[in-house]
Amino acid sequence: MTLYLINVVLAVIWAVVTGSFTIVNLVFGFILGAFALYLTRDQIGTAGYARGSRHVASLTLFFLRELVLSAWRVATLVLAPKLDLKPGIFAYPLTARNDLEITLLANMITLTPGTLSVDVSEDRSTLYVHALECSDADGLKRDIAEGFERRIQEAFR
Repeated sequence: MTLYLINVVLAVIWAVVTGSFTIVNLVFGFILGAFALYLTRDQIGTAGYARGSRHVASLTLFFLRELVLSAWRVATLVLAPKLDLKPGIFAYPLTARNDLEITLLANMITLTPGTLSVDVSEDRSTLYVHALECSDADGLKRDIAEGFERRIQEAFR
């Protein structure tokens, strides 16, 4: 039952991200969600699934919150009378080690307005991120570590 609920949540998230709440799009999101759950079955497992699903829900809600807040920040930066941006690329040291965690982190960073994952180092220890406002790279690194990366590890470890 919990897998079904997560799949429904993934379908709704798909509809929100695509901006289309048609039946066809929701069914397509449900199929994509089922495929994603199938791919992550080894990481999710069956033991302690209730705890894991709570962390997945927490990650989802956190991402949606960050999506809205980042969109607001970017809008205020762009609409400001004086456009004083300091874009840049910074190296983020990864504590995530498996492909699922790294890919999910990179995609969440890219989907958040104002940031873009550029590359992952060959040894998978560093993620390079472009930020629209990069005047405080240490603060951005801290936000990623305490936000997305911590919640991804809680959900999938």
